[in-house]
Amino acid sequence: MSNAARRIGTIAKKELVEFVRDWRTIVAILVIPLLMFPLLFILFPLLLASEAAEMENVVVEVIVQSNDLPNELGLLFNESNINITYEPLADHDFLSTPGIDEQRLRNSTVDSIVRLRGNGTVLEYSILYMSTSEQSQEARTRTFTVLSQWEQNETERRIVAAGLDPNETLDPLQWNGDFTESDVATQGEQAGMALSLFIPLVLAVWTFSSAIQPSIDMTAGERERGTLEALLGLPCSRMELLFGKWLAVATITGVGVLLQVAGLLFAIGYLASSDLISAPAISFTALVLLILAVLLFAIMVVAFELALAMRSHSVKEAGSILGPALLLILFPALFTQVINLDGIESFWFAIPVVNVLLALRELLMNRIVVSHIVIWLLSSTIYALGAALYAARQFRREDIVTSLS
Repeated sequence: MSNAARRIGTIAKKELVEFVRDWRTIVAILVIPLLMFPLLFILFPLLLASEAAEMENVVVEVIVQSNDLPNELGLLFNESNINITYEPLADHDFLSTPGIDEQRLRNSTVDSIVRLRGNGTVLEYSILYMSTSEQSQEARTRTFTVLSQWEQNETERRIVAAGLDPNETLDPLQWNGDFTESDVATQGEQAGMALSLFIPLVLAVWTFSSAIQPSIDMTAGERERGTLEALLGLPCSRMELLFGKWLAVATITGVGVLLQVAGLLFAIGYLASSDLISAPAISFTALVLLILAVLLFAIMVVAFELALAMRSHSVKEAGSILGPALLLILFPALFTQVINLDGIESFWFAIPVVNVLLALRELLMNRIVVSHIVIWLLSSTIYALGAALYAARQFRREDIVTSLS
């Protein structure tokens, strides 16, 4: 090992030891990314299922206002999981106008009010509810279910009375065969597409955000504590100092990303074993390219954040700059989620940040397009080198150890 590599390794080791000396820092670096995806993938669906089951058992109070309620519809209401109260229908120009019934919905004495009025061969209706109340929305949904069932029965009865076949009349266009067999995409490919819509966003945001604190601590923090000047007095060049600090921040960020991926794989494996989802079908080549894309992105991000932090005179100033800089990642990440990958123009894979995010989306869908890979590999390498050169320029500044008075 050369002397330069030894000095870079020593600097990186020193920075790592100082940064992780607090147990809370270790928790933030190791535990949070490891638990993020399991909590997101496993607990969130379980919570939704629990809330849905709880809502199904809720007794909703619905008032049915009508002066000529059809007998069959009344039976359907009585057999439903709705607590029904019947009232006469007052005169209304429009059934959807709440009038004096608005207050009953607002003070939650009733969850929903159904108004029914016969108009010749048509039964006019309106359902009053309050959209900001989950229980009121549940009452509206259950009421719609009952009304839809009655409408279907009544429609079929009228068709039969006219001497027609309900199936042929209502469904003149019918599917033949098994609907699921018509999709040539495997369940693994479908799972990969679903994951590609948000995993690149989470990985990009976490990679950027996890590098903020160590970048600030090892640059502006050193300057504020007055220890940066001592480091510059060591028998090492400023480039060796930069590489040492970059290696330390990259290690911290890389560990966080790897743990996040490990948590993701655990969550996917758990859900796949529970038959809740299918495991994404990703080839070994796509997996290697995916890791390479994240690595190039991390190199660029760490160098960029180190440069911005080094330009700052204090920890507070560095935080005020790097915090909002997260939007530089967030906006492109959100934007790439809506880009159609079918027939996408190649220039998208040369745009900073967007290129890596689109690459992650394609690779998660197991799409290996050689031209796209070449473009994002070259462009990402150029951007990473550019960020490294920008950081090197900041470390060569003569006022590197000065601070605001």
